[in-house]
Amino acid sequence: MRIGIDIRCLSDGKRTGVEEYTINLLENLFELDKKNQYILFLNSYNDSHFDERIFAQFKNVSVKRFNYPNKLLNFCFWYLRWPHIDKMLGGVDLFFMPNINFVALSAKAKLILTIHDLSYEIFPETFSFKRRAWHHFINPRTLCRRAEKIIAVSDSSRADIISRYGINPKKIERIYNGAPYEMMQLDRNDPKLIEVKEKYHLPFNFIFYLGTIEPRKNIAAIVKAYDQLRSLNNPQLDRYKLVIAGGKGWKIDNILQTMRNAKFTNDIIFTSCILNQDKAATYTLASLFVYPSFFEGFGIPVLEAMRCGVPVITSNCSALPEVVDQGAVMIDPDKPDELYLAMKEVLLNREFHQQLSNQGLRQAVRFNWRTSARETLSIFEKMKG
Repeated sequence: MRIGIDIRCLSDGKRTGVEEYTINLLENLFELDKKNQYILFLNSYNDSHFDERIFAQFKNVSVKRFNYPNKLLNFCFWYLRWPHIDKMLGGVDLFFMPNINFVALSAKAKLILTIHDLSYEIFPETFSFKRRAWHHFINPRTLCRRAEKIIAVSDSSRADIISRYGINPKKIERIYNGAPYEMMQLDRNDPKLIEVKEKYHLPFNFIFYLGTIEPRKNIAAIVKAYDQLRSLNNPQLDRYKLVIAGGKGWKIDNILQTMRNAKFTNDIIFTSCILNQDKAATYTLASLFVYPSFFEGFGIPVLEAMRCGVPVITSNCSALPEVVDQGAVMIDPDKPDELYLAMKEVLLNREFHQQLSNQGLRQAVRFNWRTSARETLSIFEKMKG
C-alpha cells in the first residue's frame, strides 16, 4: 500500500504540540512498518527548517519536496480544488494528515485526519484574527466530513468533534499521544543537569511553565498566583523563582506586559526556547510544573512533566483530567486563587510533594508513542481495498 503523509507542519522547524505529535508518531510508525510505502509531502517556497535526515534510515520512506509559494498553493487547494496532492505524490492509496491544513485530493484517495482539539471553535477569542481566518478558510468541519477516518487524541476531543460537527461517532477513533522514551527523570548526579542549568541561566529552585505563550494557556493566572505566593513573605517560598518558557504565539504582548507589571517581576524568568534534548533535564530541575490552560485537546507538556517526576498542577477541564487522572492536582483555570493555594500546598508539604511526584510517574507510563503508532497503523491496514 502507498501511503501519503502531509508533513507541512514540520517545515518551520518548531517543536510545539502538533510537531511533537507528527515527528514522534511517524518515527515509531516507520520503525513498526517495513511493508507499506510512505511518501511524505512537503512544500516550502523558502528554505525549509525540516531536516529530512531524521527519516533517512527508513528504506520504505521518501520525501517529495515542492517549492511553490504557500499562499498560491493554498489558494489553489481552497478555490480550485487542484492540484491533487495524491497525484503530486505519484498516486497513493491513503493520505494521512497529522493536522488540519489546506488540501485537495482526487476521489480515489482515502483521507485519514488527526484532529488535536477544537479550541478555535470553543475559544475563538484567544486566537488572532489571522488565525481565525486561517481556520475559517481551511473549514475543518468539511475536512472531517471528507475524511474516511478521524483520529482524536483524547475522548474529550472526540466528544467535541461529534457534538460540534455532527460527525458519526463510528468514524472517529481515539488514539492517545505519548511521550518519547528519553523523556524521563534524570539522576540528580547527571552532569546534564548542571549543563542545562547554566545554559538557560536557571535558578536553583523554580516553578516551571512550558508551552506556547498565548492567551489560551492562562499564563496571567500563573503570574497572579505567583505574586500571591511570594506576598506571604514566607522564607521557604521566597526561594522559588518562576520560569516561563515556550515559543511565542499570538496575542503575546498583553502576556509579556502582565509579567512586567507583576509585583515580583524580577523573579520571573522568561526564556523563549528550551531545546528538545534539554527538556527532560529542565523538568527534572524544576520544583513544580504548572499548566492551568483553559483548553487542551491532550496536553503533551503535562505528560512530559509527569514522566520526569516533577509534581504537576493543571486544569480540571477538557482533556487534562484524562491525561493526569490521580497523577496531578487539578484546579479551576478561572480561579487563580485555587492555583495559588495548590502551589503553596505542594511547595510547603514535602510529603505531599513526593506523593504527587510518584503518582505522576505511575500515571505517565500509560502513554507511549509505540502504542499510538501501532493503533494508527491498524487504522491504515483496515482501510485497504
